[in-house]
Amino acid sequence: MNPLQEFVHRVLAEDLGGAGDITTAACIGSETVIEANIVARAPGVVAGLTVAREVLRTLDPQVEWDARRTEGDVVEPGSVVVRLHGSARAILSAERTALNLIGRLSGVATATHQLVTRVEGTGARIVDTRKTTPGLRALEKAAVRAGGGHNHRFGLYDAVLIKDNHIVASGGIRRAVELVRGAVGHMVVIAVEVDTMEQLDELLEIGADAVLLDNMAPETLRQAVEKIGGRMTTEASGNITAANVRAVAETGVDYISVGWITHSAPALDVALDICESRGAVGSR
Repeated sequence: MNPLQEFVHRVLAEDLGGAGDITTAACIGSETVIEANIVARAPGVVAGLTVAREVLRTLDPQVEWDARRTEGDVVEPGSVVVRLHGSARAILSAERTALNLIGRLSGVATATHQLVTRVEGTGARIVDTRKTTPGLRALEKAAVRAGGGHNHRFGLYDAVLIKDNHIVASGGIRRAVELVRGAVGHMVVIAVEVDTMEQLDELLEIGADAVLLDNMAPETLRQAVEKIGGRMTTEASGNITAANVRAVAETGVDYISVGWITHSAPALDVALDICESRGAVGSR
């Protein structure tokens, strides 16, 4: 069983428990077949279709999944995203789990797309953070990509980011960077978070691969980018909103990392509408 299948079994178990869908089992015949549409009720960007399809197929591999939209597509209210045909019991039992995943992940993609659109033409890239829902990181980061964004590190294991607490606990920026350089291989990217121009000056003396410019106003960011002069990759972070992201991008930073696109993005409103039902209701 691959990781996606393991995840789907876990989330279905959360809803179905040991007894299964007792409502559907009681009032829907085992031979009943339906045609239904998964429909967007609001404008947005579609994501989460792969995992939602796995939810349906786990309950019944015979359910026909006819995707009318693909990951990253922009949809309007009333857009049919997927057309389903198959067992009414399987589709109705999978409905809420599948819709929750599509809605949640499409919300992430939609929020990302809004920011990506606002910074078009600047050269800045919108990236996510590790502020993801536990257990959903891979799916939420895929949704960020569907929205046109890019992924930051996936975890603590794949890149070094020396943050403010590391700096304090290890005895300063220089000491932290020196310790990290002595502990990791030369192929590991080292990034350092700074909050002030004074910290940036200290970092420039010792050097790093990337710098995270945290909670700086656009004018300060512009000054920092000029001072760095291309010697390090630059990333702006902290208090990024749809209203100010363009101004941040125009300072010349390479990346803008945004936590709320994964931890606080509103879900896209999606629903399941039955178009046709055939079979004996209540037959067993």
